[in-house]
Amino acid sequence: MSETEILPDDKIDITDVTCPITFVKTKVALDELENGQILQVHLNGGEPIQNVPRSVKDEGHSVLKVLENADGTFELFIRKNED
Repeated sequence: MSETEILPDDKIDITDVTCPITFVKTKVALDELENGQILQVHLNGGEPIQNVPRSVKDEGHSVLKVLENADGTFELFIRKNED
């Protein structure tokens, strides 16, 4: 395993929902994790990739990495920080 590989504690796929539900689903998934755990979010480009990272940062969480997939979707890795 490389140093840059991030192993998520949970994964969600929100490619089938639109804003603002994308953030709501992400927030619910983060609420189920313990502080310090990592959530991987599979989401679409456009509004979701613009809004979800900004919203989770506003909530006090850390965006660790954003990867673009060949199909135009993204993988967002978020560390849950203390409330």
